[in-house]
Amino acid sequence: MKQIFGIALVLLTLSSSQLWAESYVIDTKGSHAFIQFRIKHLGYSWLYGRFNDFSGEFSYDPKKPEDTRFAVEIDMESLDSNHAERDKHLRSDKYLDVKKYPKAKFVTKHYEPTGDKTAKLTGDLTFYGTTKSITIDVEHIGGGAAPWDPKEHREGFEGRAVIKPADFGLNLVPQLGPTAAEVELMLSVEGVRK
Repeated sequence: MKQIFGIALVLLTLSSSQLWAESYVIDTKGSHAFIQFRIKHLGYSWLYGRFNDFSGEFSYDPKKPEDTRFAVEIDMESLDSNHAERDKHLRSDKYLDVKKYPKAKFVTKHYEPTGDKTAKLTGDLTFYGTTKSITIDVEHIGGGAAPWDPKEHREGFEGRAVIKPADFGLNLVPQLGPTAAEVELMLSVEGVRK
């Protein structure tokens, strides 16, 4: 009996930080969250876009920021570069092939604070049918009660990362030139506490 109690105590101690972290739903309904990207077009200009449909959650405890965790799922069909014909082209099997790869996902593996409000967020990105580890530079923007409802608590983060689509099996260089080897991601999420 003592052995069982000891094991339970160890497990409780190991997981206690996760038990006390608050859980948040990313506020996509209120359009307080964005997943945007930019990529150079032929090296002459920047092409900007975003994904309109995605969902996710995160856990956050300001006293233990190292326990922060994110999970996000993106509907690749929702790509929007503000040009319908281009979007149709980008969704095709020549580029993102959204019929074959309809979802992209990100799940946290590690969150390493680098300052009072900054951190390196490392996790697995599943994109174009391949999963690779990426690191996102994160800033905790702030948090607190919503002015219209003091019981509604919100927290917000911003993140930036650079990925190479070829690492996931999607080589854009032949079509868009060598400067298209990298894509910049810009993420802004505001979550509502459950």
